[in-house]
Amino acid sequence: MSEDVKLGGLALHLALLSLTAIGGGVVLVAPDVHHYVSVQNHWLTDQQFASAYALAQAAPGPNLLFVTLIGWMIKGWVGAVVVTLAAILPSTCLVLALGAFINRHGGGEGRWAGALRDALAPLAAGMLAGAAWTFLSVSGTGWRGIALALAAATAAYATKLNPVWLIVLGALAGAVGLV
Repeated sequence: MSEDVKLGGLALHLALLSLTAIGGGVVLVAPDVHHYVSVQNHWLTDQQFASAYALAQAAPGPNLLFVTLIGWMIKGWVGAVVVTLAAILPSTCLVLALGAFINRHGGGEGRWAGALRDALAPLAAGMLAGAAWTFLSVSGTGWRGIALALAAATAAYATKLNPVWLIVLGALAGAVGLV
């Protein structure tokens, strides 16, 4: 990677994005992360970005591995540590502050908690759809990939099928060349 990578700018960008990652962590802001690192700054190709995401999803542990891998690919271990902290600290502080506020004003089942949950649910759903669209568009799978993703989302929503089976079926579809 070139030395013109501005690690501070990436850290600030991820810190601000972490405050908007409602309901699913940094993965929900993946479209913006992709735009920042691949489209705007050209630090990673679309394929490198998609590979980092896929590896983070396949590995055990939190979805946060996604940004850690991006930091590693851009600036080595220093980049991994800096972007991981940038993605964790702001949202953690916000959640701790909100938790203290909610506990002081009615507890976890009080009107504040319910109102916050009701307000954020559609936002999280929209951000998840945006993340899915970004990954489908950079994956190069075309309409078949979109159809497979829609079928998997429908199956996950409409049935009690274990998500592992959906992943296995998706992998098989890729292995036999359907996507």
